[in-house]
Amino acid sequence: MADPFGVIYQALNTVFNPILALDPNPTNPALTVLIIAFIVSLITTIANKYLVDQDEMNEIQARSKKLTSELREAQKKGDGKKIAELQARQTEMMQDQSKMMSNQFKPMIVTFVPIILIFFWMRTSTISNLVVLLPPSVYWVTLTPVWHAIGSVIYGGKATIPYGIGWLLWYMICTFGMSQILRKFLGFKQGF
Repeated sequence: MADPFGVIYQALNTVFNPILALDPNPTNPALTVLIIAFIVSLITTIANKYLVDQDEMNEIQARSKKLTSELREAQKKGDGKKIAELQARQTEMMQDQSKMMSNQFKPMIVTFVPIILIFFWMRTSTISNLVVLLPPSVYWVTLTPVWHAIGSVIYGGKATIPYGIGWLLWYMICTFGMSQILRKFLGFKQGF
């Protein structure tokens, strides 16, 4: 009987090892993680583009903001009648927001398994040994000392390389940047 994880790992090796081999520093593959972050960001952004009605989402958010500002204004003026009317409309808005939330889960259902498999591969490959040295300003802006403290509590030990981060935080930084660029490129009106 074949080991399903072994088969998946070998398939992912077939896909990602050529990328890893092209990395100028295969023992510390920061470029490979950047490329994988781009691939994952592309998959999730395209899934969001085609599985979520962006116009409807923007419309619901605009109506929600308008209702909230009207309610605030009515509360400032002390207009009890208007407040009651707006609170009645607020229940309708909650239904719209719950619809919006369920629409946002559609892409996650499609992308969850592939992303978990890619993470599994990264964790068990040489990428898990990656250390990226950040400039001091980036190190502090990304709150890396906080992440190091949390990691030391959870996993024990402490960060030994000054301004160094591991593969997961590097992946998260790359994915955040790539997602923003791809969302702009694909015409998303909102950043997230």
